Amino acid sequence: MALKVPAVLDPGFRPLEAEMRAYEKDVKESGRGVDFAVLIVRNQGYCDHYRTSVFPDGEDERTVPLMDRLIKMLLWSRGGYRIVTFGSKEVHGHLLAAYREGGERAFDANFMATVYERPFEVALAASLDDVLKTRSSAGSVGRHLEGCRIGFDAGGSDRKVSAVIDGEAVYSEEVVWFPKTASDPQYHYDGILDAMKTAASHMPRVDAIGVSSAGVYIDNKVMVASLFLKLSKEDFEKRAKTMYIDVAKEIGAPVEVANDGDVTALAGAMELGVGNVLGIAMGTSEAGGYVDKDMNITGWLNELAFAPVDMNEKSVVDEWSGDWGCGVKYFSQDGVIKLAPAAGIGLDESLSPAEKLKAVQKELAAGNPEAAKIFESIGVYFGYSLAWYSRFYAIDHVLIMGRVTSGQGGPLLLKKAQEVLDTEFPELARRMQLHIPDENSRRVGQSVAAASLPYLG
Repeated sequence: MALKVPAVLDPGFRPLEAEMRAYEKDVKESGRGVDFAVLIVRNQGYCDHYRTSVFPDGEDERTVPLMDRLIKMLLWSRGGYRIVTFGSKEVHGHLLAAYREGGERAFDANFMATVYERPFEVALAASLDDVLKTRSSAGSVGRHLEGCRIGFDAGGSDRKVSAVIDGEAVYSEEVVWFPKTASDPQYHYDGILDAMKTAASHMPRVDAIGVSSAGVYIDNKVMVASLFLKLSKEDFEKRAKTMYIDVAKEIGAPVEVANDGDVTALAGAMELGVGNVLGIAMGTSEAGGYVDKDMNITGWLNELAFAPVDMNEKSVVDEWSGDWGCGVKYFSQDGVIKLAPAAGIGLDESLSPAEKLKAVQKELAAGNPEAAKIFESIGVYFGYSLAWYSRFYAIDHVLIMGRVTSGQGGPLLLKKAQEVLDTEFPELARRMQLHIPDENSRRVGQSVAAASLPYLG
């Protein structure tokens, strides 16, 4: 399928939105479409569904792989421990095999079972009405600016902290660290505590602490987080799970912890004063977050790093999930590193991923046109993926942040993404506005927004 705006460094890119639209067009024109729907159930009975039409079982070989990708996207955007489908026994059989122990989606099933502390289930509904259900958990969080606050953003390559007094950042710093390769939990604890003590030293007192961190958090506890990837299961349970709570106790202030993607969206909503904001942080990984029309956090998982965007089965595999075509390899420093060889830019293998990204950014700043093609190709990825994401989110505004967007790369990326929307999806381009904060906000904006999370009462 020829794209109107190709990714010049990745000719094999097959954006899911383009593939899905072509399939849907064929289903509609055939007149043989049947109802298909999927329901994702998460904690406390909250649930969301998606409805479409598919060819009857056995008629089109695209049905199962496309529905697999759609269901995986819904699962990772919403989160849940139960998948219920209606309309295709063929798709249901595939899901049963894929999400079992040892199956293609075993990582997904185990991840969700850990987060929601429930066995993962795949079920087949008897009727369409059994699937067409929605129960929301949207609620207000953040945007509290009064007092002396610490905002901490825990990235996989660097940690950022800000001292914020009545909404104004009086001090910010960014420190390189390597939590994803550290097996001693004391390394993480000392790094977090040191950052917070540094911020505290620039204020007369500490009223509250807000934390933005990659991973999944329930009641300020760490349920799953790549920052603690090398810790043993015992160390994770004993030290990591309550680490932010324990550090806050040592500082002597209440704490509120949120996923870094949600904080990105919150930062965008605060800056723009509007809702329906999708925030994407492109750093060590891809972090997604969303604020609805009422400027509320939805309670959805928004783990877009594991959500698929590319239908090319030969695309790069994510080492953690074992799956291909997922956002982490497109909208992160890994995405930049992946494209560097195609741009003719050699990178020293002894460098850390963050240092490799800086090397490419240095080439871009020096005027290397091949380096520019890397960020333009990521922009193509992003434009097509925004159209795909819009199936699952009502998006009026998109805010990008993170290390990959620093310097000249961010504007290049957004310009190309806008070209994709204008050319391929004009109906989306008319209502979807793309934003990039100023350089300072891009680097430390997460920690400043994080500071607003706790409600002092």
